Amino acid sequence: MYDFILKTMIRLRHDEDGATLVEYGIALGLAITLGAGALAALAGDVGATFTSAGAALP
Repeated sequence: MYDFILKTMIRLRHDEDGATLVEYGIALGLAITLGAGALAALAGDVGATFTSAGAALP
């Protein structure tokens, strides 16, 4: 039983698929956060532009 656990731990130690998945998750989270921040920063300007355009229409 000890040999099985030892071999399994060695195999998992060399497996990098989990690390890649974590890296993609972090990159996706960062991209979503930056995108949401950019949209929040532009929301006021876009709203003001649409308001002035709507007021200019007859």
